[in-house]
Amino acid sequence: MGPQIISTLENNRIHLKIDLIFMKQKTLKAGLLYDGSQIQPMWAFQELGIKGSSIVTWIGPMDIHSQELIDYEDVGLEITSSEMVHFIIEHFDVQPADIRMCYHRQRLLVMMVKDLLEEIGIKARREGDDLYVGQGKLSVSIATCSVSSMKIHFALNLTSQGTPDDVETVGLKECSTALTFEDVRELSENISNKYAREIADIEEDISKTRVF
Repeated sequence: MGPQIISTLENNRIHLKIDLIFMKQKTLKAGLLYDGSQIQPMWAFQELGIKGSSIVTWIGPMDIHSQELIDYEDVGLEITSSEMVHFIIEHFDVQPADIRMCYHRQRLLVMMVKDLLEEIGIKARREGDDLYVGQGKLSVSIATCSVSSMKIHFALNLTSQGTPDDVETVGLKECSTALTFEDVRELSENISNKYAREIADIEEDISKTRVF
């Protein structure tokens, strides 16, 4: 999707506003297994034909293959869940890719998710890049870089079923029993929209800021 040009008439003059689309968004059909391969660079382009910075979301299980683990602290651990809502983000706007910037954006995403959960009555606690409800771990997340892009995976448990026995977990459906599949889809799209808008707002602020 390219720039959107919006024209308005004011005082008999036409004003053009170019609304730049900095991130492409896509929601996939439910059921895709997150196995860790989706964190590889260019996944959205190679699998979905999406060029440029993007955020892709879907509902599905998770079972990360050992060779796909990114965090060295996770080596040897079981990272699984029967049902989660996943987000894969890829940024190409910083060259070469900057892992510090990637971690900053990951934390920004997690704080946005926390705010949106509170709007639907789920009060979560943030510890670093993880969200908890009570003592139960609600989310998983990782950030990494290739030479040309920054990648983030973030996911929320929908249920604690299928999660590792040695970790106390909780799911969205257990936090709010009235939550429907449609509610979860709407939440995921709201998260994607809020994140993409925030990135676009930052770019717009940069473009109008006087520097020294």
